[in-house]
Amino acid sequence: MDTSPALLLLLALGLCCPGIHGHTFVMKVRSHESITKLQVGDKLELECQTDRESGAFWIRQDKSGTLHFIVYINSMSRLTFKGNEKTSPRFEASKDHKSYRLVVKSFTPQDQGIYFCVLPYNQMLSFSPGQPAFLPVTTTVAPATSGPTPKRGITGNLNTKTPDPERGTQEKLNFFCHIFIWVPLAGACLLLLIALVITIVLCQQTRRRRCRCKR
Repeated sequence: MDTSPALLLLLALGLCCPGIHGHTFVMKVRSHESITKLQVGDKLELECQTDRESGAFWIRQDKSGTLHFIVYINSMSRLTFKGNEKTSPRFEASKDHKSYRLVVKSFTPQDQGIYFCVLPYNQMLSFSPGQPAFLPVTTTVAPATSGPTPKRGITGNLNTKTPDPERGTQEKLNFFCHIFIWVPLAGACLLLLIALVITIVLCQQTRRRRCRCKR
């Protein structure tokens, strides 16, 4: 059993047994700050106290529900990490009588999840209560933007509305319509005015000639 951690983990996944009646677990958590205030780079220490010295697993359940094997500590305090390695650059583990300890050296986002201590005994596996360990959720607030400050000496309301392209097009059409209507009309008025002036001048000349003839 001490040399087959992968087999025991497969049994845990297959049986999904909630625990063995009679076993007792006490999960203690030690960290630099409260586990609810974990930050990236913090050192997280988990300790699982049981009533047996038969060895224990440490596993992590991620947000999707997948279980990840971390380490198996046998009854002789020998460690087997993932990949059948004796050491891990990310974790430390140890056994002190009936107490099993796991240390996350530098907490990262990929270390988030629910940690379980699993106790194998009599061809059965018993899970401890899960210990959640997650980074605090950060919410970003958009910076408040202040409106432009009106310059001194300038009165009136500032129009900050976005120009309507349809309205601009309609105004251009109205402008061209005004040109086509009012320019010819103004030209006709000018011609009438010139004709009126000429008529008045001719009438005055005719009257003068008649007056000379009578004398």
